[in-house]
Amino acid sequence: MKRLAGLVAVASLLLLACTPKVQVELPNEPININLNVKIQHEIYIKVDKQLDELFSENSGLF
Repeated sequence: MKRLAGLVAVASLLLLACTPKVQVELPNEPININLNVKIQHEIYIKVDKQLDELFSENSGLF
């Protein structure tokens, strides 16, 4: 009986020693998010307006 109790104690100590440890730490440097966004909408509007003026009925092109 003592031997069984000793084996259970040793087994429980071995199982407790193998528990994983999870830590959440803050980074040392701030997180940088680089947003490289091209805004081309304004360029297209200018080109569309110029084409409208070029092809208008009063321009004398056609």
